[in-house]
Amino acid sequence: MKQNLAPIFVALSLLAVACSGGQTLHIVTTGDVHGSWFDEPYVEGRATRTSLMSVYAWVDSLRQAVGNRNVLLLDAGDCLQGDNASYYYNYVDTDGVHPFVQIVDYMGYDAIAVGNHDIETGHKVYDKVATQLRDRGIPFMGANAVSDDDDSPYFASYKMFRRGGFSVAVIGFTNPNIKEWLGPALWEGMEFESLTDCVQDWVDRVRKKERPDVVVVLTHSGTGPGDGSVLESQGLDLLESLEGVDVLVCSHDHRPYTSEKDGLWLINGGARAGYVGHVVITRKKGAGKQLRGEVVRMDKNKVDVGMKERFRPDFEAVRDFTVRPVGHLDMELHTREAYLGMCDYVNLVHTVQLQSSGAQISFAAPLTFNGTVKSGQVIYDDMFTIYPFENQLYVMKLTGKEIRQYLEHSYDGWIQTPGEHALKIRQEPDARTGSRRWSFEGRTYNFDSAAGLVYTVNLTRPAGQRVQIRSLADGSRFDEDREYTVAMTSYRANGGGEMLTKGIGLDADELAGRIEGRFPEIRELIHQYFKKHGIVDAALVGDRSVIGEWHFVPESSVRPLMQKDLELIF
Repeated sequence: MKQNLAPIFVALSLLAVACSGGQTLHIVTTGDVHGSWFDEPYVEGRATRTSLMSVYAWVDSLRQAVGNRNVLLLDAGDCLQGDNASYYYNYVDTDGVHPFVQIVDYMGYDAIAVGNHDIETGHKVYDKVATQLRDRGIPFMGANAVSDDDDSPYFASYKMFRRGGFSVAVIGFTNPNIKEWLGPALWEGMEFESLTDCVQDWVDRVRKKERPDVVVVLTHSGTGPGDGSVLESQGLDLLESLEGVDVLVCSHDHRPYTSEKDGLWLINGGARAGYVGHVVITRKKGAGKQLRGEVVRMDKNKVDVGMKERFRPDFEAVRDFTVRPVGHLDMELHTREAYLGMCDYVNLVHTVQLQSSGAQISFAAPLTFNGTVKSGQVIYDDMFTIYPFENQLYVMKLTGKEIRQYLEHSYDGWIQTPGEHALKIRQEPDARTGSRRWSFEGRTYNFDSAAGLVYTVNLTRPAGQRVQIRSLADGSRFDEDREYTVAMTSYRANGGGEMLTKGIGLDADELAGRIEGRFPEIRELIHQYFKKHGIVDAALVGDRSVIGEWHFVPESSVRPLMQKDLELIF
């Protein structure tokens, strides 16, 4: 049964304008859904979660209250990667219409931007999805993804709508930093333009041709610092510079956020269907437009029952796939332990990377922020906790000096000289709750450590001088002038996290020439490791002759500080 939220929406003060003969448009936005299509867990006993089924319950109630023709539903990208469901239908069950296409068609989405994680699925997946969406009248947008052939947009660029009595132009853009993260095969045939270079041009063109009442810029770009320094997060840069735009939709950084400047509203609805962005545009007769934006928390317990039943077979297929036994784990894995030093979780990833590639050294980071895999039988679902992304394993050649510089850069984003804190954390407002919370300053998926080496990280030393490498794992001499083979993710090898570019100082054009080998997806390599060994324990993944050893020092003083910092964060 559909929950009736009409009284809530009618109570909005702005709706009074519509009741007095004006015009009212509701724009609802999602982004970074990352495959969160179903509310139920795939494994019995785990918690339910927010999902597109929660979003649809909310949006459908809004439509009941104000009318379908007064609502515009948009998504800002990263739809096709990040969950068991998206993985299964991208690579396992690939027949027919992609369930994501069916779901957004059922929900009545009007337009979707292309995200970097959508591109990461590969041409075979996103080209299919783009075609199937287009057949249903839903544009998959990325005006700044320019075709190599003729400089035209590879994806859809914009679409006109008539909603709420307004003529509305929605212009969509993908993230311009994709080439810094993904290998060329994934984006072959495209170049990506900076949003600050091209969005205003597109706005001017569309305004001249279509003469819309309302312009929405739909971007897969983070909110960012607003100082022009972060290519992947240009939201606040655009807020400061755009003219002739009413709503700027951002995403990518997973942080709910709203801001307004001179009548232009920036809205970022967060991630994984936990929130939606909601902008209301009103206009009285003879008056100008008025806008108001907010981020609205979704309720995981309020889902659309009809939608749930419609897609029940799709959910059950994913569930059956992900509960398949993979092997046995003789210890628990806790991903948060990675922030304190060596742990079984990262040791497992390092071991798999070294043994699968034959490389001498491995770089790896905790890619799940706070997850646990319990001891006992391991199922395929646990593979997504251990390794949530579809990154391939690459091997690059780096000198010893470059390896040390890489690690210095990584740890500089992670730790600080001990004082009140030892981890690099900060307290900031939480748009989700209105309170303040502690968080890492940097992204934890960039907290790389190394295996194959014996080294320490001395927090009392200044940045750039903290990493002291004593030897290779087998005890042999580590030489800063010698070249070594280093295993890492495809994301990292293509420049992700700026470890290779900013950390070492390599030019982006140099990276491809350093690559020595490419291997399958790391999650699948971990899967095969479990199948090969059957039982995985701490000794198997913690062999010091293979992975080496590293510590934060002086351990007696910095570890208690780090543990206190983690208590603040978690």
